Amino acid sequence: MTAPVTAPAQRTDRSWVGPLFILVSGTFMSALDTSIVNVAIPKMMVSLNAAPDDVQWLVTAYTLTMGCVVPLAGWLSLRIGLSRLHQLCMVGFALTSAACGLAWDLPSMVAFRILQAVPGGMLPLVALILLLRIVPKQHVGSAMGIYGLGVTTAPALGPVLGGWLVEYLDWRLIFYINVPVGILGAIAAAMAFPSVRPTTWPRFDVLGFVTVAYGMFAVLLACAEGEDWGWTGYRILGLIVSGLLSLALFVVIELQVDNPLIDLRVLRNWPFVNSMLLVAVGITNLFSGLYFIPQFLQNVQGLQAFDAGLVLLPASLVTMVLMPVAGRLYDRIGPRWPVFVGLCLAAYASFRLAHITVDTPRHYVTYNMALRNAGLALFMMPNITAGISALPAAMTGAGSTMNNVMRQAASSISVAVFSGINLTTAQQLIPDRAALYASGAEALPQVAQATAQGAPGMLALYQEFTNRITTQTFANSFFLVALFTAGGAVLGLALRSGRPATAPATPPAPASDTAPAGDPGPASDARPTRPSGDRSAESGGSAAGSPARPARETVRPPETVRSR
Repeated sequence: MTAPVTAPAQRTDRSWVGPLFILVSGTFMSALDTSIVNVAIPKMMVSLNAAPDDVQWLVTAYTLTMGCVVPLAGWLSLRIGLSRLHQLCMVGFALTSAACGLAWDLPSMVAFRILQAVPGGMLPLVALILLLRIVPKQHVGSAMGIYGLGVTTAPALGPVLGGWLVEYLDWRLIFYINVPVGILGAIAAAMAFPSVRPTTWPRFDVLGFVTVAYGMFAVLLACAEGEDWGWTGYRILGLIVSGLLSLALFVVIELQVDNPLIDLRVLRNWPFVNSMLLVAVGITNLFSGLYFIPQFLQNVQGLQAFDAGLVLLPASLVTMVLMPVAGRLYDRIGPRWPVFVGLCLAAYASFRLAHITVDTPRHYVTYNMALRNAGLALFMMPNITAGISALPAAMTGAGSTMNNVMRQAASSISVAVFSGINLTTAQQLIPDRAALYASGAEALPQVAQATAQGAPGMLALYQEFTNRITTQTFANSFFLVALFTAGGAVLGLALRSGRPATAPATPPAPASDTAPAGDPGPASDARPTRPSGDRSAESGGSAAGSPARPARETVRPPETVRSR
């Protein structure tokens, strides 16, 4: 008789490292695409003959679609299997990226970007669930530190890589580079994660999907277009109100149906909820820097996209170095102190960035962005790991889905909120500061000099004026981000401290006796539990029936056992 397979979560070898890097490659590819396209927009406007307002839909459509498809990934993983879904997402992302590179006009590009966002939105979630299935619990922190390289480093590297491709080669290469990565990653995933077809077919929660998809779509669209359409306009207010009502209806539906799209019972777990609140804090700090600092370097200090990316490159390298270190710290001392120290560093760096001026030297920006990324690297993965690890094993899929929804919503909402604050602040500062530039006998020397130079002098003076206003709005936003992050650091003290508890050895899920080391087996496909009346579960010849059979016999009447 063949020995039973050891449960994947209890292995102590390092056979999970190779499959983990396969998962990271897909996550990195998906996250990179969220920022690399921004750099190519000016070139794409010319090539596709598109207006500036219209070309922004390349980014908006991608973000909206990602927010809508994330809740769908959990049901698909049960329907076709996690490993098979991961492979399909890798291939699908590669093919849709190739289609984006072949786009001939703006409508075709927007359509291909929507298709690209479907596998792109699911890849990080599916990879995270697979990670939790294949990595032993005592090494989850280290694995999450490596996984975090794809989540947080890729958006920061996007401007550097995209700027180089756009400036020296061709903008279409920002899409074509995904093709070999996706194809090779799918082949490697097929070798590392054998597919097992699930035996049950959960019913699709149509009403739940419609309500959550529309709710996410409406809220994210309002955040993306609020500055252009006007935050007090009827379109934005209608989107926000209808989106929030749709999300509230989603909660009611999910608490009533037998097979919810997202198991909202995870929100009864305070450590998980605390972790999600901290995710919102960290994502707000991360994306505020990724959004405002490139604008400051390019629009105020006049750098090209590639040069601005080089200024931010050291911060990305710091993240790459410290993210795995943060994972090992989690395994040794728990999440409390890495999260607290990390958020304190991020808050301090944001406070220093609140003092930027038009003439701030670039090394000051580089240093403080690196310090901020160091804090976020220490914070991010220990916090996410602590939240998901606090859930029962059966709820990790729902927890991972909620985590991705929170990250998607926080990134869009935070940028929209601070952009609105900047716009309001600028509208207040312009008339106040304009009074200082009055002409006449009491005019400032630089105003008198610009007036004497005529139109060129007045244009230079106007550019200086607008740059100072823009820089002041960025500084004000960083001050608010610093306060928000400092409040999150206090909340981080509520996380647990100490090594994570090691679960006792448990019988394996149904699997082939020849499953290779490091293979997640059917657990990677999230195969649902067999019904109690299943014939194979009652027979003693299968690995699936042996661990569950004694539990059922202990609750049966004695005469039932004797009759067998």
